[in-house]
Amino acid sequence: MYQISIVIPTYNRPEKLKNCLQSLTKLDYNKNSFEVIVVDDGSPQSLESIISYFQPLINLKCIQQKNLGPATARNKGVSQAQGEYMAFTDDDCEVTPLWLSIFADGFAQNPDAILGGFIINKLKENIYSEASQKLVDYLYSYYNAIPEQSKFFTSNNFAISKIIFQKIGGFNTTFPLAAAEDRELCDRLYSQGYKMIYLPKAQVEHSHYLTLKTFWQQHINYGKGAKHFHYIKAKKDLQTIKIEPINFYFNLLIFPIKSDFEIKNIKIMILFILSQWANLIGFVSKF
Repeated sequence: MYQISIVIPTYNRPEKLKNCLQSLTKLDYNKNSFEVIVVDDGSPQSLESIISYFQPLINLKCIQQKNLGPATARNKGVSQAQGEYMAFTDDDCEVTPLWLSIFADGFAQNPDAILGGFIINKLKENIYSEASQKLVDYLYSYYNAIPEQSKFFTSNNFAISKIIFQKIGGFNTTFPLAAAEDRELCDRLYSQGYKMIYLPKAQVEHSHYLTLKTFWQQHINYGKGAKHFHYIKAKKDLQTIKIEPINFYFNLLIFPIKSDFEIKNIKIMILFILSQWANLIGFVSKF
């Protein structure tokens, strides 16, 4: 039995997956204390050559499923995991060497806590990728202002005990898109009284290349995911759908220029405004 199982859903991004697995070989952590479970979400091309290359280097196995989305893939990965704790990242992420050690130290102090780390945009030259990450940075500053009382972690960098993950039912697989299923999971954990701790030194680098078109579509999808999240939450709490207060959106829009009023940050602020329009369109549209 391993201490930690790293679960990685993947779909049709073999080069990204290769870079992700390469970063795991550089972890400053006992190789015999962790395993890596790649869940192939119905990729059209075989991952056999990549998996076979890394299997002598790390404890690695690959599970295949038909294309059902990352939430289902993560749940399936956990079901096959042998670790006491689950650490999640994505195929377009590269972990830093101390990533797993920081999570392990966190669990040594708080074994029943949910731990989340910091995400770094690796594509600094891509303004759309930078804006997308800055949005996540704002959400972390809003929901995780007190690290020991955090409320939200993205699915590409968090860790949880297997027992707790399975006890609460894992990721909700009713989300039609890969958007907001992590938010719903965190809300469920928080509402049931589980402690969530933000550990910013547990870092991954995210390489999600975006264009104006894909940035727009990404945030339409986020809007659709947010609508489904609020629907589930309202139904569970027997109340009408509630959204964040107006100051949440005001502070969001000025977040890029609060530290520095430079041209790049002004452009990011404009993209923030665009993202909120896309979110609104996604929120009011049908799935």
